[in-house]
Amino acid sequence: MTYVVTISATYGAGGSVIGPAVAERLGVPFLDRAIPGAVARQIGCSLEDALEHDDRAATGFERLLASAARLPTVTLGSVDSTFLGATDDQGRLLYDEEFVEKTEQVIGEVAASGGVILGRAAAAVLSEHGTALHVRLDGSKDRRLAQAVKMRESAREEALIRGDDREAAGAAWHPPTMRDLEDNDRARAAYVRRFYRVDPASLSLYHLIIDSTVIGPSACVDVIERLARERAGEPDGGSGIAPEERETG
Repeated sequence: MTYVVTISATYGAGGSVIGPAVAERLGVPFLDRAIPGAVARQIGCSLEDALEHDDRAATGFERLLASAARLPTVTLGSVDSTFLGATDDQGRLLYDEEFVEKTEQVIGEVAASGGVILGRAAAAVLSEHGTALHVRLDGSKDRRLAQAVKMRESAREEALIRGDDREAAGAAWHPPTMRDLEDNDRARAAYVRRFYRVDPASLSLYHLIIDSTVIGPSACVDVIERLARERAGEPDGGSGIAPEERETG
């Protein structure tokens, strides 16, 4: 079986927690931080340049946020001067569309062999994929912010256990704020709208939408795993119970 799951997650919705857990359950790779590295290798540019064009990376987030205010003036195929500057290993100037094209290529390769993909408008890229499961994780702003604070604190505690005092100090220095949440939501939406002309919150993009601020991570993983197996054509969604063994009446 080839399992393919795309996860679109708003800030604080827990995509970075739920995604890896789903991948582990299905026995497939989780694709998040590995995507910019693969894009950099294919284009022949630095990882730093790839990260600056990635919707999940901090530097890419800053650029997307800067462009979000200009979205109404952006047209397909246009070049935004604030997004120039990256070059390949031969010194050729690279444009945003090239990074998006290579990102789509990486996503397509993952879809061929199986994987869980977080962000990068993967639901739009794989909208015609016959067995992929497209998931949206969301929730109210207040609950997402509260959850983001908890996740940040958990990350800080893990860093302390590892002895990574620098990372722990960074997490403690800047706890998430409502402005962080709104900026992240706007920047990630900008990527989808700019390159795919769709609203990332559109119901038509997804098979499953979960309020992951009221449904716990374990339950979210259970549901996503079951539906991913069903979409892949696994009998009975992989429950292990044959149809004739189900209780009837």
